[in-house]
Amino acid sequence: MGCCTGRCTLIFLCTLQLLAALERQVFDFLGYQWAPILANFLHIIIVILGLFGTIQYRPRYIVVYAIWTAIWVTWNIFIICFYLEVGGLSKDSELLTFNISRHQSWWSENGPGCVRKEASMSGIKGLDSHSYISVIGCALEYRYIEVMHSSFQILIALVGFVYACYVVSVFTEEEDSCLRK
Repeated sequence: MGCCTGRCTLIFLCTLQLLAALERQVFDFLGYQWAPILANFLHIIIVILGLFGTIQYRPRYIVVYAIWTAIWVTWNIFIICFYLEVGGLSKDSELLTFNISRHQSWWSENGPGCVRKEASMSGIKGLDSHSYISVIGCALEYRYIEVMHSSFQILIALVGFVYACYVVSVFTEEEDSCLRK
């Protein structure tokens, strides 16, 4: 196989997916969103498996990666529906934190152009004081940032699925031609 083949493209796509997933994982950790953290972790493991399968000519690993990309697209569609409040979902629910905490997307308070204002409820700021945080002046609402992240993940996953199917077919053709000789 030459260098500019489906195999090289799939290696590039898997690397890009890893970088995008790691970036997303960091911001989900900052927002204490446990469901996305677990999903991202599983995604990272399976993308590494797909990358390994592509480099080592292991079509079974690539098939696992291809199946996962379909699941990953479904997960990201759910995330988009969640933040756009489609179908009775509410971005204010604690669904993504497993009802453990009241945290939400890190971007809700730290988005581009956002200014946080903390108003202490007890007048004295201590370690255990509760404060109300209001956010003003955001250039882009946090839910749209989350939707863009998920849309990018879907795009990479769909292209990765196509290339994974292509690479598996090329690998199995080469394997079959070697067995016939």
